[in-house]
Amino acid sequence: MHSINYKHLYYFWVICKSGGVIRASERLFLTPQAVSGQLKALEEQVGSPLFRRDGRQLVLTEMGRLVQSYADEMFSLGEELQEAIALGPQGLRQEFRVGIGDMVPKTVAFELLQPALQMDYPLRLICREGRLLNLLADLATHKLDLVLADRPLPPEANIRGFNHLLGESTLSVLGTASLCAQWAGDFPQSLHGAPFLLPGADAVIRPRLEAWLERARIRPRIVAEFDDGALLKAFGKAGAGFFVVPTVLAQSISQEYQVGIHGKISELKEQFYAISVQRQLRHPAVIAVTERARHELFAVAV
Repeated sequence: MHSINYKHLYYFWVICKSGGVIRASERLFLTPQAVSGQLKALEEQVGSPLFRRDGRQLVLTEMGRLVQSYADEMFSLGEELQEAIALGPQGLRQEFRVGIGDMVPKTVAFELLQPALQMDYPLRLICREGRLLNLLADLATHKLDLVLADRPLPPEANIRGFNHLLGESTLSVLGTASLCAQWAGDFPQSLHGAPFLLPGADAVIRPRLEAWLERARIRPRIVAEFDDGALLKAFGKAGAGFFVVPTVLAQSISQEYQVGIHGKISELKEQFYAISVQRQLRHPAVIAVTERARHELFAVAV
């Protein structure tokens, strides 16, 4: 195969975007014969047809789809560059790509990321939720700017990254008014035999919570466990059982889900981290998020 002529490749890309040679020629200010000639030259370089005829329509071949996928990346990026140059550094809408570990409470993530929407320049916040190891792989390949997690960088991640402790909070036990009334009494002994909802096995707080219950000789009735914190709270709101949340958010969660605060577990603390590939945080939105966490959300020990 010969080296690809990028001018020929660009004409091919315009044909794909325009839907045919004639429309592409109008866009390129060339004759249809000239555009067809450029396409034929590219096919000779590639060594395979890029289109096939289906009646009066041009349809991409398998090789054509492959070449188009690369051309899309190349020339779309070029168009973005032209737009960026035209708008200048202040006018370009920047992206802030955040991975949220599936064990991080959504309310915590929302509170932490609010400053990103209040920057003094255009910013698009892109959130990706998933398992921590998958998110860290994307962080290592610069598909993400930051990962929010309920634990520091695990050894098995096998990437070079840095942990930034955002803060920590004790836990509070929440439940519906009916549950709190039914299981009233001295806390935490009042939880003995009470219906209880546990976070999933991957949550860092899960073994600590189970160990605390064991030490206190409290055996609640485990009704269900959830990897998804929002689903857990939905069941809690429906009265399926008591559940734990970070104390810093207990008031707001109790109002949102119409539940009461049954008690506080002072002996247990849940920590939250921002993980980055940089030791020194530089992205303005990342700095805003960490400052909000340390000086506002987790500023008062609870």
